[in-house]
Amino acid sequence: MAARSLGKAFVAVSLSVTLASVAVGSSGCRSIPARRNSFSSRWFHLNSNIMSSSNGAKENSHNKARTSPYPGSKVQRSQVPNEKVGWLVEWQDYNPVEYTALSVLAGPRWADPQISESNFSPKFNEKDGHVERKSQNGLYEIENGRPRNPAGRTGLVGRGLLGRWGPNHAADPIITRWKRDSSGNKITHPVSGKCILQFVAIKRKDCGEWAIPGGMVDPGEKISATLKREFGEEALNSLQKSSAEKRELEEQLHKLFSQEHLVIYKGYVDDPRNTDNAWMETEAVNYHDETGEIMDNLALEAGDDAGKVKWVDISDKLKLYASHAQFIYLVAEKRDAHWCEDSATDCHGP
Repeated sequence: MAARSLGKAFVAVSLSVTLASVAVGSSGCRSIPARRNSFSSRWFHLNSNIMSSSNGAKENSHNKARTSPYPGSKVQRSQVPNEKVGWLVEWQDYNPVEYTALSVLAGPRWADPQISESNFSPKFNEKDGHVERKSQNGLYEIENGRPRNPAGRTGLVGRGLLGRWGPNHAADPIITRWKRDSSGNKITHPVSGKCILQFVAIKRKDCGEWAIPGGMVDPGEKISATLKREFGEEALNSLQKSSAEKRELEEQLHKLFSQEHLVIYKGYVDDPRNTDNAWMETEAVNYHDETGEIMDNLALEAGDDAGKVKWVDISDKLKLYASHAQFIYLVAEKRDAHWCEDSATDCHGP
């Protein structure tokens, strides 16, 4: 989306759901209704906060994309004050640092060549062969042959650790279940009175932060396949399983990813790896195991980019990587689960 029109950024929520009608059990926990509701407006609010910086950043948005040192390096970004994040704000003295990691410049299959290379002619803002160069947030501008981050200045140009010029598309599977006692009853929070929801979290090897499992969408890969693959690799260590174990694991994963699901978020992510010319976008999808029986047959085991994996209670106390806490808040809100101990009017997302 061009910077001139980013203030009108829209995101229409997509609910891919097969939901049961409202049911109230003895525990007092309600399942979500089999109809669409005002959830889309909450998603729009989140995306608008993240994207607002192009027309003058809010103090609480586009922060992680301006942090130093840049991940995995000692590179210090040029400092960008809140009032100068937006591209519409004139800043003649803006002098961002140029940085692309050696691991990207080495030319792995997941990375683009340098813009200056004669045989590289990317088709920005469209599907470029098998590589998706369209943004979830609409058209982005090209300046001097390089795509421009639609959320504003970051103090760094080049690609950093990101392989693609422009949007780098990821998928984040949010796997949830209700927290239960030894008798199998759902546990409610003593203050809010709402049932406690749990999600599968991993501890990232690269930065040590807890996060939602997930990873990059391979060229030509469907989002649904990425979600299942990344959860298997990071939360179940599928890459190290035997052929027989992989077949059994695939059967259970098929059951899990055939459950009703909610597309929680699509769009730009305030990520510490972002630069002026390359940025992260994701599709976060919630798969909910209502009875817990499917996940009971899947033993969590960290693998690939994950150092640890565990079930985590959802609440406003969570400190997670990038924008992940915001995604988890939306899941809790949608499923009417516990989030915070404040009154309903004071209980807001991160």
